Amino acid sequence: MTTPAYPPKPVPGDRVAVISPSAGLPGILPLPYELGLERLRKEYGLEPVEYPATRRMGSTPRERADDIHAAFADPDVRAVMASIGGDDQITVLPLLDRELIRANPKPFFGYSDNTNLLAHLWNTGIVGYHGASVMGELGRPGAMDPLTAESMRAALFTSGEYELRAAERWRDVDRDWADPATFESEPETRPGTGWTWVNAHRVVEGRSWGGCLEILAWLLMADREIPRDLSVHDGGVLFLETSEELPSAEEVFRVLRSMGERGLLRRFSALLMGRAKTWSFERPNSPQEGARYAAEQREAVLRAMGAYAPDTTIVFDVDLGHTDPQIVIPYGGAIRVDGPARRITVTY
Repeated sequence: MTTPAYPPKPVPGDRVAVISPSAGLPGILPLPYELGLERLRKEYGLEPVEYPATRRMGSTPRERADDIHAAFADPDVRAVMASIGGDDQITVLPLLDRELIRANPKPFFGYSDNTNLLAHLWNTGIVGYHGASVMGELGRPGAMDPLTAESMRAALFTSGEYELRAAERWRDVDRDWADPATFESEPETRPGTGWTWVNAHRVVEGRSWGGCLEILAWLLMADREIPRDLSVHDGGVLFLETSEELPSAEEVFRVLRSMGERGLLRRFSALLMGRAKTWSFERPNSPQEGARYAAEQREAVLRAMGAYAPDTTIVFDVDLGHTDPQIVIPYGGAIRVDGPARRITVTY
């Protein structure tokens, strides 16, 4: 196992690949996608390059693997970004050419189902970036959230430390991406509540690993991209978040319990738990119902960590994953969690 290394960063004017390693949603929901491409050009000065499966729903795992290979192998492409997530990227993993990707390291940005590719890159020896999809963050109605835009810019173009800060306001309710009226105004937000710290008596600094909890559960079941030698995670920082499918608190506990039984949880010295997504079109929770859902998830996490890693430093409601604003987290990069000072610093 090679310690993941940071790939070279793009600069304004460079070409970046935009791929759909999971669902080809740009083909049926063009409004946030085209807006995201426009912002990538105008606000970040980057030129997006699309591939055959980028806008195609129902593309095969082989077609998506071919796009990934083409994006990493092209010497004129300096970074790779996912358009959106999905639910079957795990079928692409067996088709990936690890040596081709290792020979052409590039920053990859994505989250949700893209946890698959991020874990693959971790095991290939490349630091990836959890966050900043084209449709979700770049294609946000109204404008990009300033916290998201700042984090993405730092992750894209700079190398070095970046201190995270809690969102002053945040959003949970989504609007219809097929409706042009969605993009005519800013989404409604609510006041932030800051982070909640547990076992915050020490300073932890280590390599990060994790991602979307549901995807990690699938990887564990399929026994893919989970290191055999778990000691590679000793002293590291685990980060987790849940998706818009709103898994129950009991399901969250059971996944964490399985991770604990495998010996994973005790390896990490700190856990960053993303702000829980509490609203979906299928479950349009009221603010009160959403708060109850988030509280139940927190208790599930505390119950599992108490059983398997009781001394781990935990920070709840970090703005990562399926939340708005969203902070980019380096996947395999260094994270410093300073409990006494209540500070989190990542290295991009």
